[in-house]
Amino acid sequence: MNLRRDAAIRAVFVIAAVFAVPTAAFAQIKVIASGGFSAAYREALPEFERTAGVTVTTTSGGSQGSGPNTIGAQLRRGVAADVVIMSREGLNELIAEGKIVAGTDVNLAQTPIGMAVRAGAPKPDISTVDAFKQTLLRSKSVTFPNSTTGIYIATTLFPRLGIADALAAKTTSAGVAAVAKGDAEIAVQPVSELLHVQGVDFVGTLPADVQYISVFAAAVVTGSKEPEAAKKLIAFFASERAIPAIKNSGMEPTKPH
Repeated sequence: MNLRRDAAIRAVFVIAAVFAVPTAAFAQIKVIASGGFSAAYREALPEFERTAGVTVTTTSGGSQGSGPNTIGAQLRRGVAADVVIMSREGLNELIAEGKIVAGTDVNLAQTPIGMAVRAGAPKPDISTVDAFKQTLLRSKSVTFPNSTTGIYIATTLFPRLGIADALAAKTTSAGVAAVAKGDAEIAVQPVSELLHVQGVDFVGTLPADVQYISVFAAAVVTGSKEPEAAKKLIAFFASERAIPAIKNSGMEPTKPH
């Protein structure tokens, strides 16, 4: 009887210990990811969680910009995170601010800028720089993101084409969702943000002479309570196992695997 009683007591203590320290068996991390990598991320994440024994909570934010919900703004006001996945330009800013654990940043994928129109609408000609320029000038409205590629479009591309003033009154930062709803005629943003959006048709990529390649990278956030699990997630998305999802979203891996 005493042996049975002792065994029962030990079992109670074991169960209590498991519930008291769940992270011993299952790490839990938080990721903040920008929109450009989100399609590949959503597709591949279930495999990572299943094989790594890590539970991931994901939120979003822009890579750059002045808004209150950019990834940088979130970290600066104390939002907790273990990993960020964002444009290389935005990540470099966070590295300079000391928000990233040194040496943990890894480039994952890259994607060009493309154009989309509402599903069923005629696809405009953007095969040359001049054709692309005329398409923009003839359009009723153009939308692009207010993050890294949007900064390039507004501050470099449009001025270079000499159309910044002509487009000023008909551009928005609502993004491709506005085209799907019929609130904008054309969306210009990373291909990875266009290919699988319901309600729009992909037109193609911008001509090479005015193209901009967005590189998305990941890193461990300073102060992460689960740095090893965070590194596992980054290694997974930099591995061969993530390549199908990366390519399916319109991106290419940034280095040989």
